Amino acid sequence: MTEPSKVIHVRNVGHEISEPDLLQLFQPFGVINKLVMLRAKNQALLQMQDVPSAVNAMQFYANVQPSIRGRNVYVQFSSHQELTTMEQNTQGRGDEPNRILLVTIHHMLYPITVEVLQQVFSPHGYVEKIVTFQKSAGFQALIQFQSRQSAISARNSLQGRNIYDGCCQLDIQFSNLDELQVNYNNDRSRDFTNPSLPSEQKGRPSSQPGYGDAGVGFPQMNNGAAIAAAFGGGLPPGISGTNDRCTVLASNLNPDRIDENKLFNLFSLYGNIARIKLLRNKPDHALIQMGDGFQSELAVHFLKGATLFGKRLEVNYSKHPHITMGAETHEYLNSNLNRFNRNAAKNYRYCCSPTKMIHLSTLPQDITEEEM
Repeated sequence: MTEPSKVIHVRNVGHEISEPDLLQLFQPFGVINKLVMLRAKNQALLQMQDVPSAVNAMQFYANVQPSIRGRNVYVQFSSHQELTTMEQNTQGRGDEPNRILLVTIHHMLYPITVEVLQQVFSPHGYVEKIVTFQKSAGFQALIQFQSRQSAISARNSLQGRNIYDGCCQLDIQFSNLDELQVNYNNDRSRDFTNPSLPSEQKGRPSSQPGYGDAGVGFPQMNNGAAIAAAFGGGLPPGISGTNDRCTVLASNLNPDRIDENKLFNLFSLYGNIARIKLLRNKPDHALIQMGDGFQSELAVHFLKGATLFGKRLEVNYSKHPHITMGAETHEYLNSNLNRFNRNAAKNYRYCCSPTKMIHLSTLPQDITEEEM
């Protein structure tokens, strides 16, 4: 155990978890001085006013599993005794006001363009320039207002809000840049003060040197094009895209209510299912073999901690590379109910943690609400 500290380290902070969610978890134990979200690592650092407050929180959560939006989070004392900076990002400077905002968009189910961002931010003042780019933390944008007051107003009003219902959540900080450089006016960057800029460099598509990580791309795998099309050039926050283990182990299942077909229905939201096997010697465990490592990573990321038939689901990678065929193995390899074949890009875009809302599509036109 690390020695007690007023700084608490929180792990498994999924992109659906916001700053207010975390504050709510720890506010009963005392004043919270600082909170740093480490989005790229699915972690957060939170500094209480004093060590006794942090100790109280840790003692309470040693006996009660902390959970936010159906996801278990794990807490421990940090090795830091003090948080020296509000923001670990090289382009963000936390709470020192500036007319340029650094915006990270989480849970991006729909593509976000310069036009969308201008619509969202311009009610707070004149937006001069916007540059968008892909970083390991996800899709980001730098937005330059004419005045610092406009940027402060936009941050105060929009921080933590969703652009679309239930997705595209805004995480806004002040940037440490003094002036944005925009070379091209297109979907990815725009200088509203200079409409005569070219749309791209002759002979090659434009990029934004100096802001984004040009190297953040996709793992070389057969569904790379579909993933790229779905996520607009980047992976969802918390997804590495480098996992190569296809088989996952689901545990803490409800043996009285679960069967292979129900597991197929649930896990097939995140990829194709090859085989499923319920373990006879551990009736609350099952092995699920997905189509590839990326699909199994999506399943682990989005389903871990979900509630299934009254029990909190645990999903982890299995040490078995695949499930061997046998009397108790259910084969789904050639099932026409697998979703990720013809229209994989659309299905990747719908991947998210379970919610109370169900989205039905391709319904017959004459269906009534009573029939549904």
